[in-house]
Parts: sequence; C-alpha cells; structure tokens
Amino acid sequence: MEEKNTIEEVGDKALHHIEHLIKKKAEGVVGISKEGENWIVQLEVLERRSVPDTQDILGMYQMKLDMDLNVAEYRRVGLRRRGVMITQDECYIN
Repeated sequence: MEEKNTIEEVGDKALHHIEHLIKKKAEGVVGISKEGENWIVQLEVLERRSVPDTQDILGMYQMKLDMDLNVAEYRRVGLRRRGVMITQDECYIN
C-alpha cells in the first residue's frame, strides 16, 4: 500500500496543529514515527521567553495524528531550558 502522506507533510501539519491548540510558537519537530496507521510526532514549543535566550523554557509535546493527519491526541511530556541538553529517555513518554 502506498503511503498517503510524506514525513514532511506530517511534520508541517503537526506544527500547525500544536500552534493552533495551545496558542504558542512551535520551535520545531524533533521526531516522527509511524505506529500502525497513526503518526507519532514530538515537537518543541516556546513556553516562556527569557533573557538570555538560553534560559527560554521549551515544552516538549507528543502528538498522535491519524491517517488523515487529524489530531487523535496530544500531551506535554516535559519541559527544559533551551541551554540544557536532555536525552529522549529523560523527556518523552512512549
């Protein structure tokens, strides 16, 4: 069966959805995977701007999109300062 959506389309749609849902600026997509007919997308969102910007607070969100790229569910799975590196195991819930 041919894939209906490209990974780029999935990422673009997820960014649009998260900004619309939480009314905050998305920083970018940090991961996309396929789970059955659903897409799982991890995104970072600017939760709070600070000076210096290395102290900005970023929210990490996980979103599930159905095969038509509609939101099936989403949740914030973590927070971090922009200047702090984390591993996936420290932040995201599978």
